[in-house]
Amino acid sequence: MTKIAIAGIGGVGGYLGGMLAKHFESSTDVEIYFIARGENEKAIKQNGLRVETTKGNFVTHPKLTTSNPNETGIVNFLIYCTKSYDLEESIEQFKPCINKDTVILPLLNGVDSSERIKTILPENEVWDGCIYIVSQLSEPGLIKETGNINTLFFGSANGTEAKLKKLESIFKESGISATLSGNIQQEIWKKFIFLSPIATLTSYLDANFGVILSSEEHKKTLWSLLHEIKAVADAKKISLPDDIIQKTMGTMLGLQKETTTSMHRNFQKGKKTELESLAGYVVRLGKQLNTATPTYEMIYEKLKNR
Repeated sequence: MTKIAIAGIGGVGGYLGGMLAKHFESSTDVEIYFIARGENEKAIKQNGLRVETTKGNFVTHPKLTTSNPNETGIVNFLIYCTKSYDLEESIEQFKPCINKDTVILPLLNGVDSSERIKTILPENEVWDGCIYIVSQLSEPGLIKETGNINTLFFGSANGTEAKLKKLESIFKESGISATLSGNIQQEIWKKFIFLSPIATLTSYLDANFGVILSSEEHKKTLWSLLHEIKAVADAKKISLPDDIIQKTMGTMLGLQKETTTSMHRNFQKGKKTELESLAGYVVRLGKQLNTATPTYEMIYEKLKNR
């Protein structure tokens, strides 16, 4: 029996957990557990998880939905989809469902999640992953996927091959577009080079992407952020395509004008943000690697004080 727990049933965890739970609902080989909180936990327990996607809608019931990891028992895989700002605190809470054989796959914004988890759980396999998806928890118990893109990359240089292949097979069987990558660091940095500048700039300007693209000054700032983060990646010896900046800018130019980021929305609502993972990390790593990041530093300091 393979036991999989999804921690955090929001946009990412809700979509992945929903697809897994739907496919394996009657399985005797794979059990899916949701670790959710508050009203979301209540709604899923009462009515199941409702998932609306561009390819159809469904309702699914996992083996168990709980806010208490003691209730799941030890799991084989913990797919970690909470926010990066409370990672250390929440990993401590998930220890009751983890033993030394549990594999942890974080799918968080930023590139330092696995390093941070590894300092708390040094004996465990902690893989890397990233997902491209437009999905959100629109109300308790309801996930809406709207972007018609849901591509997952995961892998590990030191992971057990049999376990990596097993999870890849489970993902694919449930209809998730998953790729087991031989160079996962490149994949997560390709996403980071897209997400970090856009989250940083939309938050700093308190503006959507249409506003940014309508101003030559704002586009120049965006260009500076892209060059600075690429320089940091180069200094860290991350192998990236030569045209990564042009390709990333091309993707950004194709975004709808009203596009913004969850970090920007959280700043607007006065909530906790992922500033440290998405901007602070670039500044700190730049200093560590003697690579200048003046635009990032200026914006990071201003956002930190907001």
